[in-house]
Amino acid sequence: MTTTQERGEGLDALPYNVFAKACPSRGTLEHVTGRWGGLTLGALYEGSLRFNELRRRVDGVSEKMLSQTLHALERDGLVHREAQPTNPPRVDYELTPLGRGIAERLLDLIHFVEGRMDDVLAARERYDETRGAR
Repeated sequence: MTTTQERGEGLDALPYNVFAKACPSRGTLEHVTGRWGGLTLGALYEGSLRFNELRRRVDGVSEKMLSQTLHALERDGLVHREAQPTNPPRVDYELTPLGRGIAERLLDLIHFVEGRMDDVLAARERYDETRGAR
């Protein structure tokens, strides 16, 4: 794995540093990499979805958590919310160009993890055997 410095990008060259406690990029990273944020971005990569469609796609998320997640992602400029003035109201969510770029990278990671789950499960089993876990 190459470091930032090996790629010729000095840490001082970046105006933001997620490792600094007060850096605003840390909050965005938390929104993107949290359980529901990453899954929501990944689901929306497939295209625009209504709230309940998105909730069904992200299995296990509560209505409250999905709503909070969407608000945070919208505030960060990653998700666009479009409300149609119909009766009943129709609200669609889709990725912004920035959100799409982030979702692409997340999906690469998601697919990598899914493709290596046999290795992960075997490692867990070895760990549990050596530690006497359940």
